[in-house]
Amino acid sequence: MSIQSPPMVLELAGCSLLSDKSRAVLDLEDLPIELFPPLFVEAFSRGHTEVLKKMVQAWPFTHLPLGALLRKPQVEMIRVALDGLDMLLAQQDHPRRWKLQVLDLRNVPQNFWRMGSGATVDACSPEDIKKNRTLKLGPVTQRRDRLYLCCNKLKIFGKPTSYTRKVLRLLQLDSMRNLRKLLISQVLVPAHTSPEEQEWLLAQLTSKFLRMNCLQTFCVDAVLLLKGHLEQVLRHLKMPLKALAITNCRLPDSDWNYLSRCPNTSQLRHLDLKGIKLTTFSLEPLKILLETFAATLRSLDLEACEITDSQLQAILPALSCCSQLRALCFFQNHISTSVLRDLLCHTARLNQLSLELYPAPLESYDAQGAIHPRRCSQLCAELTAILKDFRQPKVLIFGTLSCPQCGCMFLYNQGLIHCSCPTDA
Repeated sequence: MSIQSPPMVLELAGCSLLSDKSRAVLDLEDLPIELFPPLFVEAFSRGHTEVLKKMVQAWPFTHLPLGALLRKPQVEMIRVALDGLDMLLAQQDHPRRWKLQVLDLRNVPQNFWRMGSGATVDACSPEDIKKNRTLKLGPVTQRRDRLYLCCNKLKIFGKPTSYTRKVLRLLQLDSMRNLRKLLISQVLVPAHTSPEEQEWLLAQLTSKFLRMNCLQTFCVDAVLLLKGHLEQVLRHLKMPLKALAITNCRLPDSDWNYLSRCPNTSQLRHLDLKGIKLTTFSLEPLKILLETFAATLRSLDLEACEITDSQLQAILPALSCCSQLRALCFFQNHISTSVLRDLLCHTARLNQLSLELYPAPLESYDAQGAIHPRRCSQLCAELTAILKDFRQPKVLIFGTLSCPQCGCMFLYNQGLIHCSCPTDA
């Protein structure tokens, strides 16, 4: 008779216990420590909600790396586990074995779980279990009345200003030291907000940057609060940014000019200015930016910036020096055929480019601004041929302005793809 290995015995014991859910819930107080991880994974993966709630409430370790188990189909089980914690924390008395101090939602490899055969996760060795049971957590051990949350992403979406204020108060500066990516989107300040309130919100936001020693990606989308205060935010950064996105905002001259001399943008790999109306600006700051990080820039997005022919021509020499550029987007800009030819000639020797998105020429539209499909197709074919004289493009697409009826675009990629509206052309 063959002798089964301990992990297999534990796995079978856990499966046997889960076959009777009511007994599993009752037996948690007497369940051996070694059985908690494999039983938890079984309950999590098989949707045993009641068992999972009770296991969270009886968790005998200081650390629960829940994020390592997260898969898209199992998001609901994360909610179940959090509900179980809510119920427990609302009680004055906690189970005698409950020792949870840190709930870790980061999707990073954890020694606590080990992948076994198939979809099953085996428990760690008994030695590893004991180490995790007495995990040293530094400052956490000083505040046993609180449960600490570790996560990679925090999203506050569609909430009123008062809610944002509460979250900003809760965020601890020490917990943001290792933050590498920050996205602030659609922070809309109500019209009745006083200047003092706006200053408070801005101060709360910018104060967080004082400890962000590792921030490398900063994305701002439709945040009116930062208008005119870009320097106040970026000057606190401790290291050069790798990615900067400022989209769908109204930049005043002060912000636009600061970008060109900001010391933290000298090594950018990705720059996204989608939806920034540049019609009334000089593009000299952008020209300086492109010259500054020409050796590092990999993607540039200038979609819907209302760039004119003269503005584009001003930055072409600097653009042609961006030798590492892999993705370039000029969609939704008003550029003539002749200037598009110049653009393609300047980018023709950028051999790293794998994605190129250009606007259809202005000559593709009639006097009323409606797209003329046949003319558009002919012009885009001619422009494609110009580029093929220098190199073979990988993904090269020309797109029109959005159709006012259906909102779709005409796209040319070796042929014209029509919008959703009926057309006589």
